[in-house]
Order: sequence, then C-alpha cells, then structure tokens
Amino acid sequence: MIITITENGQLNLPPEIQSQIQEGDKYEISVIENSIVLKKVQKPLTWSELSRRIEQLGEDPEQPTLSEISDIVKEVKREMRAKNE
Repeated sequence: MIITITENGQLNLPPEIQSQIQEGDKYEISVIENSIVLKKVQKPLTWSELSRRIEQLGEDPEQPTLSEISDIVKEVKREMRAKNE
C-alpha cells in the first residue's frame, strides 16, 4: 500500500486499515531508518478486570502452603546463620 502525506502533514489511511482501527485508539509512533512504525498502546486493565482474570486462572496447584513457606524461611535463616559463624 502506498499513501500520500497531505499538505497538513496528515496521513490518509486506506479503508483496509481504517476498518482495523477505532476513533480514540492511541498509538506510539517511531521512525526506524526509512520506516514509520505505529504500535497500539494497550489500555491498562481496571482493578475489577485484573481481579476477574486472576480468578479465571484458578488456584496454582504448585503454590506452597503458608507452612511450607515458613519452613523455607526458617531453613534460609539457619543457612545464613551457619554461613556467618
């Protein structure tokens, strides 16, 4: 596809591209050698959306219990004490 820059410095995007973007979308623009690159900026997730996604993942079967974490911390402390003696 070839486009032309207008006298006002604007780009007239072809319909095939316009159909893939929405008004209000934000893009990061950069110039790399002889190319102009547009990269869509993703909207940050809301807390409720983030929480919903985490809940969908479910429990991690490999997540250690609090007791296991406590045992690991105690072991590391013992090793650090022994190393410093």
